[in-house]
Amino acid sequence: MQQLPLRVRLRDTARFASYVRGRNAEVVSLLVDGARRSPRVLWLWGRAGSGKTHLLQAACAAAGERGGSATYLDLEAAAEPGWLEGCEALDLVCLDGLDRAVGDAAWCGAIFRLHTLMQDGSGRLYVTSTQPPSSVEFQLPDLRSRLLASSVHQLHELDEPGQVEALQLRAGQRGLDLSDEAAWYLVHRLPRDMHSLCSVLDRLDEASLAAQRRLTVPFLKGVLESQEPGAS
Repeated sequence: MQQLPLRVRLRDTARFASYVRGRNAEVVSLLVDGARRSPRVLWLWGRAGSGKTHLLQAACAAAGERGGSATYLDLEAAAEPGWLEGCEALDLVCLDGLDRAVGDAAWCGAIFRLHTLMQDGSGRLYVTSTQPPSSVEFQLPDLRSRLLASSVHQLHELDEPGQVEALQLRAGQRGLDLSDEAAWYLVHRLPRDMHSLCSVLDRLDEASLAAQRRLTVPFLKGVLESQEPGAS
């Protein structure tokens, strides 16, 4: 993979193969096809935990594996709009969390400039938001009209069977054996969003390694109860 500008490090687990598609199969297929079929400007929106960041980073990784140049930028963590300078020359630019930045006039101007310059080349621009596009408030109306004309897709959260599948897939990537019984226990025991579930699974991985124990339901129950507020 070519080195990404802005020194943004992609998560090793953020690949299309590790994304459980559920009701998002159509948009994932669109992204997997990359330069062959994907629209020039793509807007993904959905609630936290629907996989927006995962898909953007997977798209960047896939572009790099094809020999292209790509960058991923979390707009909530980005220091200033100048970070976008030069990105128009890339094959793919992914901006995560659009609704956190477009209330700022400077960011609106920088994204508008990027969008304009990319139209003269062959690169693609992917953006995400938590809010539906019609609800995102822009400081720059021209940017709003341009992005609303892009290919817009909603991402849906996984249902319970999908969450079980995603947990088992993530566990397998970490070399863990998570049984159906244990995965269902976690889904029913924890907040039902993938951020919380994956975060707890990461902690359980550390606990199982330290204790040299398998992820059985009794072991999971003991670890989770010991980590609850007020537990001694």
